[in-house]
Amino acid sequence: MQTIGRRARRFWRDEESLRARLANIGHLVTGNMMGSAMGLLAFIVTARALGPNDFGILALTLSYARSIQLLIAFQTWQPLIKYGAEEWGNQDKGAYRALMKFGLLVDVSAAFTAYALAVCFALLFGPHVGIGESNLQQVLIYATVLLFQIEGFPTAVLRLAGRFRLVAYSALVATVLRLLLCTIGLLMGAGLFYFVIAWAVSQIAGSLLFLTLALIELRRQGVGVGGLLTAPLAGITKRFKGLWTFTLGSKIELTVRSSTMEFDTLLVGALAGAPAAGLYHVAKRLGRLVLQIGVQVQAVVYPDIARLWAQQAMTEFRRTIVQTEVLLLTFGVAVFAATALWIGPVLHWTAGPAFEAAGPLATVQMIAVAMLLSGSAVRSALLAMGRQPVVLKIVVFSAVAFHLTALAAIPLLGAMGANIAHGVMAGLWLAGLMTAFHAELRSHAAATSSATASGSASG
Repeated sequence: MQTIGRRARRFWRDEESLRARLANIGHLVTGNMMGSAMGLLAFIVTARALGPNDFGILALTLSYARSIQLLIAFQTWQPLIKYGAEEWGNQDKGAYRALMKFGLLVDVSAAFTAYALAVCFALLFGPHVGIGESNLQQVLIYATVLLFQIEGFPTAVLRLAGRFRLVAYSALVATVLRLLLCTIGLLMGAGLFYFVIAWAVSQIAGSLLFLTLALIELRRQGVGVGGLLTAPLAGITKRFKGLWTFTLGSKIELTVRSSTMEFDTLLVGALAGAPAAGLYHVAKRLGRLVLQIGVQVQAVVYPDIARLWAQQAMTEFRRTIVQTEVLLLTFGVAVFAATALWIGPVLHWTAGPAFEAAGPLATVQMIAVAMLLSGSAVRSALLAMGRQPVVLKIVVFSAVAFHLTALAAIPLLGAMGANIAHGVMAGLWLAGLMTAFHAELRSHAAATSSATASGSASG
């Protein structure tokens, strides 16, 4: 035991980069948990103030805006970090400025498109999606938040710079403001109109703060706002080969993944009824809470491995992937074991005896969650390698498998069928990512050996 202890301490002392990554992950997880807690309080205060009917209208308004955003939004932070890592540290900031301007323009274009679509769709087809004349005004007011949803560009800037504390805790400002405004509304006896304004103002304030922090960071790097806006975009797709393919592919991937994560509860409700949908939603919320850990880990790891790949530091690149995979797999297995042992009593004490039937659903859901967690680092590695089209194919294939399995299993097994479908999807997703990753490593090793042999022969 002494030998194992000494080895563990030596490993921890020598792995400075691992310690730094764990510290950054800790900041993101802490900020996310604090934000989730205060966000839940804001929901409770709002529900207490409005009552079931008006709160339902507000919930519909928020869901409508989020659905439009997911439909239009791009994950521009993925290509910006991948290509930005290649330019990181260069004295000539011209290419870096052009890349960041490209991302900002894509985000701004998506924001204006989302706002226009949200307004037009609500005016033309509102009654068909539950937006009647009584709540049309609220929807049109809250839709203005979509104009400020510029997230990919500031996310890339701050993550590339390692400003994870800013990313983690700046988001709390909007949540604290929302909770404060909602509490004031409760004490004043305010109505639905006030709360729509409160939620919109807090959301816009958070988005503007996030963008401002990114612009300040760029200025610190020697890239001022004027230099960013005047950077020429001519030839940017030649300078960064595959930029548009990566950008469009990440957008399609987001849409496909959303079809399995955002609409599955509706599918359960349609095929198995409202009670089954309620139990399934409880199990899914627990799974999504755990998956947030994987999101935060990927946020920290992706910029690091993108830089390592750009530098062709293959030993450190592989070690970082292995360390992260082991960390996530261990966490996923631990969460699955804890869920299998204690989910029944926990649901009984919290949600109530009526929700104990969600226990087996949550246990099966955690199997899928463990596999999804385990593949997060490999997915980041493939993105850093520029293999986003491969990731997209794997996501599409696994999503199709999810929908086919769900359509076949839910009528027979109820809500459990959807959890099994998530397990099938996660298994195919993980297997596809691992296969593609190792194939890419072999291909890279063969290409490196060939180039070395050719260089030796020429010499």
